[in-house]
Amino acid sequence: MILATPPTVILASTSHYRAGLLRRLLEHFEQASPGTDEDHRTNEAPATRAARLAEAKARAVASSRPGTVVIGSDQVADLAGTVLDKPGTVHAAHRQLAASSGREVIFHTAVCVIDAQGDALLHVDETRVSFRELTQADIERYVERERPLDCAGSFKCEGLGIALFEKIVNEDPTALVGLPLIATSRLLRKAGIPLP
Repeated sequence: MILATPPTVILASTSHYRAGLLRRLLEHFEQASPGTDEDHRTNEAPATRAARLAEAKARAVASSRPGTVVIGSDQVADLAGTVLDKPGTVHAAHRQLAASSGREVIFHTAVCVIDAQGDALLHVDETRVSFRELTQADIERYVERERPLDCAGSFKCEGLGIALFEKIVNEDPTALVGLPLIATSRLLRKAGIPLP
């Protein structure tokens, strides 16, 4: 349903990666920090964690801005059941990439759209990334050049990080960057936001 006057759209994130992606769909939107706690819960599946956090971020912003459409997103990197958070340090990035070498990492990227009535629309995308065998020198060169300290899994697939992979299997190439645009556009249309 397209509304006569579409409501304001707010991205519940200060991430320039997510904002850059959303600009591909929308010319005008606001950004707001959700200020949510991204806590780990014991025995929570990675996809469940991504969905929970995406909805929590969207609801946190929507609660202070009723009548708007709010987009929340979260990504969880899963290496054989171990969550790979944003490394934060060069040493942690080296450890994560060494652990991922020659293995598959599954990225669960959730998007939640809270419509103007406060109803949640949710989608979780799954991307499987197969890393090639990485030497310590490969890892050091990559981390030094790209500094992926704010990225889950310690790489930026939209940059040099693509050279670390054997293959990527997914339904939406934008999901790995942090916001699955195919699902986001579908959810925004359901929330009354006009898109092609």
